[in-house]
Amino acid sequence: MDYLPGPCYRGDPVASGNLSRMAEHSVDETTSTAKAYVLLCLMPLFFSSNILIGRAAADLVPPFSLAFWRWAIAFAILLPIGWSGILAHRDILRSEIRALLSMAFLGMWICGAVVYIGLQDTTATNAALIYTASPVLIILFEWLRGNQPLSGVQLAGIATALAGVLAIIFKGEVTAMASLSLNPGDLWIAFGAFSWSIYSIVSRRPAIRSLPTMSLMAVVTGLGALMLTPFAAWETIEQGMPSEPRAWASILGVAFFASVLAFTAYQKGVKLVGPGRTSLFLYLNPVYAAVLAAVFLGERVHGYHLAGAVLIFAGVALATRGQAANRPVTARER
Repeated sequence: MDYLPGPCYRGDPVASGNLSRMAEHSVDETTSTAKAYVLLCLMPLFFSSNILIGRAAADLVPPFSLAFWRWAIAFAILLPIGWSGILAHRDILRSEIRALLSMAFLGMWICGAVVYIGLQDTTATNAALIYTASPVLIILFEWLRGNQPLSGVQLAGIATALAGVLAIIFKGEVTAMASLSLNPGDLWIAFGAFSWSIYSIVSRRPAIRSLPTMSLMAVVTGLGALMLTPFAAWETIEQGMPSEPRAWASILGVAFFASVLAFTAYQKGVKLVGPGRTSLFLYLNPVYAAVLAAVFLGERVHGYHLAGAVLIFAGVALATRGQAANRPVTARER
């Protein structure tokens, strides 16, 4: 019986073309994935820059002014990108105005100005580590609302992570815990983490998730800037406009790096490798923040930072155990 070459026989021009296209697709896919992970390694750097710049600018720009200019500039950048989506989804935006106002207040007013108030009295290292407990708070609040059951392992994780936060707030000192000797800056940061958790829950509403990302962020940042306007105006009347070049460098830094670039990198990562893997890279935030704070701000990492970090990371790992993370991202969410 004569052997007949199959479709993979290299003399078949059609098969050769198919193989060539498959090889090119594989190379493109590998390159795209590699670029995604490089971007994801940079993403926590962009996010952690908010805390670092906020701490460095504590004596240069008042907190409400820094938050106002951050979100006003981010809004000016995002609006042209998201304008077509805003027009196309204006009915949903009108129907969800209460949720959008809540997101602006929680995510831009509190997690903007209140966090900057906290950074006047605490270190960037403390702030970054305390914020790392946010995923645990989200799970806890979902459980309290009856939306998510909790296993014993998850409850143990929540308790462990919160113990880590307390270790940082009280600097690992039993006497400080007994006397409730607290740093007000740490409490403001903890309040910011609490608010960010509620913001994240509100943002999961089906109607909100159906909106194009850049359009949603343009609306929320614009509303946040409006809410901050009277408080920033009061600071300007009392203290004047920021005048030093370093002050405006700080404002542009939080607007561009910590807002536009950080969020864009996160969204791009979700598209390329899924939300689960992308979220894992956010746990590099306190690592980057601690290293950069030591280099640029002269902060020191103490034993209670390390102990708190171990407890928080272990608690988050236990509390988020078994949660599905890599669901497909729909075109509308992009």
